[in-house]
Amino acid sequence: MAGKRYPETPDGRYFVAKDRLWRKSDPSLSEDERQEAVNALMTARRAVRDAGGEAEVKAAREKVDAAKRRLGERGPVWWRDGAPDETRKAPWNSSYAAWWAGLGAGAGGDDEAS
Repeated sequence: MAGKRYPETPDGRYFVAKDRLWRKSDPSLSEDERQEAVNALMTARRAVRDAGGEAEVKAAREKVDAAKRRLGERGPVWWRDGAPDETRKAPWNSSYAAWWAGLGAGAGGDDEAS
């Protein structure tokens, strides 16, 4: 998985994987803030994997959500120009359609993002 390149929208807000737009982390976060949130996200994802029951899974998923919100990947958008959130849209059915068409066939990443 290391080194896998995903198309990134020209404005840097999204990358494309599995033919969907996925919001990128807030670039205004300091490296320390970003790394703390990434560490929390990885810990939470392992907790989801290792959960022993429904209550544990739910608690772990809430921690995943909280970390992704800290990163700016969920919740209120981090940009200030009023553009809507297009996360999970197909790029050809979004405001990025012309950009996507210009990339040519097979531009989307194959791995899942969530």
